[in-house]
Amino acid sequence: MKGTCHCGAVELRVTLSDGLNTARRCDCSFCARRGAAAVTAPLDGVEVVRGADKLTLYTFGTHTAQHHFCSICGIYTHHRRRSNPNEYGVNLGILEGAHPRDMGDIGWVDGINHPSDR
Repeated sequence: MKGTCHCGAVELRVTLSDGLNTARRCDCSFCARRGAAAVTAPLDGVEVVRGADKLTLYTFGTHTAQHHFCSICGIYTHHRRRSNPNEYGVNLGILEGAHPRDMGDIGWVDGINHPSDR
């Protein structure tokens, strides 16, 4: 699948682990504020086609999760997961032909009580 930020400076080529079936939201302190639903891709399933120099990185807490954003328009594109560092979460909203509204109720994962925080 093709994914782009809002301004188009960043373009990703994404191969999802199980299509849109992995869509979920996280309630950790960061994701709850961000609000984006994410779908799962393996580490080799996300390729930055254009705009790698436009991506900016944000980490916090354990610094395991690595959240990538377009430095121009601010859109979250993807992140390396804390729950499984061998996966990326990809912003469902950036994927061509996909729209969160069409997904119905998207499940939540418990990021507040993550084992790394104990």
